[in-house]
Parts: sequence; C-alpha cells; structure tokens
Amino acid sequence: MTEGGLKPAPQLPMSAKLRVSEIFFSLQGETSRSGLPTVFVRLTGCPLRCVWCDTSHAFTGGEGLSIPEILERVASYGARYVCVTGGEPLAQKACPDLLKALCDAGYSVSLETSGALDISCADERVSCILDLKAPGSGEEPKNLWDNLGHLTPRDEIKLVLADERDYLWARQAMDAHRLSDICPVLMAPVEGSLAPRQLADWILRDHLPVRMQVQLHKILWGDERGR
Repeated sequence: MTEGGLKPAPQLPMSAKLRVSEIFFSLQGETSRSGLPTVFVRLTGCPLRCVWCDTSHAFTGGEGLSIPEILERVASYGARYVCVTGGEPLAQKACPDLLKALCDAGYSVSLETSGALDISCADERVSCILDLKAPGSGEEPKNLWDNLGHLTPRDEIKLVLADERDYLWARQAMDAHRLSDICPVLMAPVEGSLAPRQLADWILRDHLPVRMQVQLHKILWGDERGR
C-alpha cells in the first residue's frame, strides 16, 4: 500500500493493448463537466448488465490499440478534457496505465466507473465518477462500498434512478454513508422511466444536497452513436 492507502497500479508495457470500442469528440453530457468539449475513450467490456444500460454496444467488439496509439488519436482532437468510459473501463488491466499516460500528457481526465470494481488503482490526478447502482438497475448487490474510502472532493458520486423506490434507496444511502460529505453527489433520472420534473420535485421536497442532471448529449443528439 502507498501513502493514503492507495494500491500501486501494476505497470504494463506501453505496447500493451486495450480493447477500444470508440474514440470520439463531443460535449460532455453529464457530471459537473457537462457542456465541456471532451474526447471520449470508450473501452470495451463490462461485467455488469444494468437494465437501463444505453451503451450495450460496448460490451463486445472494438479494436486493440496500444496506449501510444490511443494518445495519438486523442491528441488529434486538440481538446483539454478526456473522459475514459465504457462499458466498465477498469475491467481492463491496462486502464490504470492509460489513465496515468493521459494525465502525464497534460489532460484533465475523468473516469466513469460503475463502482463494482476497485478504484484505488486510478491515478490520483483523475476525477473518478462513481456510478453507484440503485435497485432498479438490477446490479445493486455489486456495489463495492469500500470504494467510498478512496474518493476525494475532486471526485463525484452518480446515482441514476428509475423510480421512487430507487430515489428512496438513494436518499437512505446518502444518510447512511454521508455521501455529500465525501464529494459532490449527482442524481439523474433514467430516460423513459422517471420524469425529470418528478425527480426535481423530490429533491426540492427533501432538501437533498445534490446536483440534479439530465443527459445533455441525448437532448442534443438523441441516441446517435459517437455523440
């Protein structure tokens, strides 16, 4: 263990291949970085099968790319912000090395992760967006609650909610784990399942210290791939 209790990430050669579903340039549609021009590196594979998942195309396929090849493609867009997402990016052993390489290259890097895998291997410069799974996802038992101990104020916790049961679960989790004392907490409705206005009314009624969000990219481009 290193200082602060973080596990050192095993260093893989730069020639190690990652399975990449897609790399594209768009506006960040979620988190506190919403609206920022961002390069997305979507890695292939995920051990979870959330009922409402909208990126199932990333479960399989993709192409094998080395870290230098990924960096070259990212650099071609001339952006400051990079988001490594999936699937579940941490399911690939070389993901921590990619995150470190991106930070070393000067990018502001965020990692979107399900919270089912240990995040302590992520570079300390990365902003981890931890997506805790509510019951409606069908994957609540896979939440790795120990991950909360690795979060810092620069990170964010995301709660995607499908109905009132999910909302009540999230409210209880916030109290039990004092989530808002750890880092910013985001709440978002599942598209087509929970009306955004309804979630907003619940948040205001209960005076929750959270940021509500909707998916900006879907408002702009719907389900168009690579946007």
